[in-house]
Amino acid sequence: MAIDAGASAIGLVSEMPSGPGPIPESLIAEIATTVPPAISSFLLTCKEDAASIIDQQRRLRVNTIQICDRLPHGSHRELRDALPGVSLVQVVHVTGPEAVDEAIAIAPHVDAVLLDSGNQSLAIKELGGTGRTHDWSLSRRIREAIDVPLFLAGGLKPANVAAAIREVQPFGIDVCSGLRSEGRLDPEKLRNFFTQMNTD
Repeated sequence: MAIDAGASAIGLVSEMPSGPGPIPESLIAEIATTVPPAISSFLLTCKEDAASIIDQQRRLRVNTIQICDRLPHGSHRELRDALPGVSLVQVVHVTGPEAVDEAIAIAPHVDAVLLDSGNQSLAIKELGGTGRTHDWSLSRRIREAIDVPLFLAGGLKPANVAAAIREVQPFGIDVCSGLRSEGRLDPEKLRNFFTQMNTD
């Protein structure tokens, strides 16, 4: 349904400490084998060590890893060496101006940066799917400061996606909770989102 609506990537959410959308790894593997070659299959992972992420990718066979938490220094190099041809997208949660420095520091080690509205410092980490926006002026500062593509996430929905694109001018956008009704992808919200996204 998402691909038919115009999506160029599909996010497959593995186990997370909170938020909507996790599905069993067996289903992630099944879906990943059916995604057309022109569409990116993103594995959203909360694992915090390279060995676990490498093992997860080898089981699930996605072509992009969306790293939703921080990794120890050197982990991205380990991932690159072990998973040639697999794209790495690092999530930076924009809780304040410190996110600018975090994004600048990580950008040289990944293929893209994705800005979201989670909070890693909570007792139960929020690593996505919060339904909250963050300060888009910080997102734009990050986009202007890094040399890799930037994806924008966090509280996007049909009513605000055009404004977000105008403000930040990201390479791409990522949406989860803003297109759901009763826990499922809503076809009407999906169509409306793409209509609004493509509005000048």
